[in-house]
Amino acid sequence: MGIVNEDGTMYHTHLKKGDVGRYVLLPGDPFRTDLIAGYFDDAKLIAHNREHKTWTGTLNGVKVSVTSTGMGCPSAAIALEELIKIGADTFIRVGTAGRVCDAAFDESLDGVINTAAVRDEGTTIHYIPIEYPAVADRHLVEALSQSAADLGYNYAEGITQSKDSFFGQHEPENMPAEARLKERWEAWRRGNVMTSEMEAAAIFVICSIRKCRAASIMSFGDMPKTIEVACGALKKLIAADQE
Repeated sequence: MGIVNEDGTMYHTHLKKGDVGRYVLLPGDPFRTDLIAGYFDDAKLIAHNREHKTWTGTLNGVKVSVTSTGMGCPSAAIALEELIKIGADTFIRVGTAGRVCDAAFDESLDGVINTAAVRDEGTTIHYIPIEYPAVADRHLVEALSQSAADLGYNYAEGITQSKDSFFGQHEPENMPAEARLKERWEAWRRGNVMTSEMEAAAIFVICSIRKCRAASIMSFGDMPKTIEVACGALKKLIAADQE
């Protein structure tokens, strides 16, 4: 097995150079790519292999894409690495997340724009020691914040926790490591971690290493609002990059 198929496409995503734009939205769920593609102009389904489904269209006349990462940092890292190899360099994770600290339970919030991630997962230690921070690109964070304000939506900014176990969060009492899980969750809560999800840390770390740009916007409610904000941010980035 190699990283490239005989037809020249990447092994997992089945994508090749020219299939995607430099700007890519990254939901976890393959079915969400269909919804997101509806916000693009002239969107076309490019490939679907395993958990990775890709559509490409345009925004403001510029090629943009959406590729699903699947759940968790291992599959997100694979999708991201393959997208970078074929020319993408700007990524916004779009998804849903759980609330962690007290401030996140403000019912007026539509979600959170993540500024950084707790590396509470195992994928990124295969890249670089744990002391290396998982941080979002400040320009992408600002574009998302401005887009949300333009639309009149209420998104806070803050840190996310990227974990490996969904049920470790939701059913810690069923785990032999219950005490450790609860102790760490309390630390994240008291440390003002806003959200919990499963992919952002890998996306942030890999993009920092590969000199790419990444950010993340998490929804507490309706996905359409989050998609609108992300697409609005892409339009701002496209305009800024063309200046």
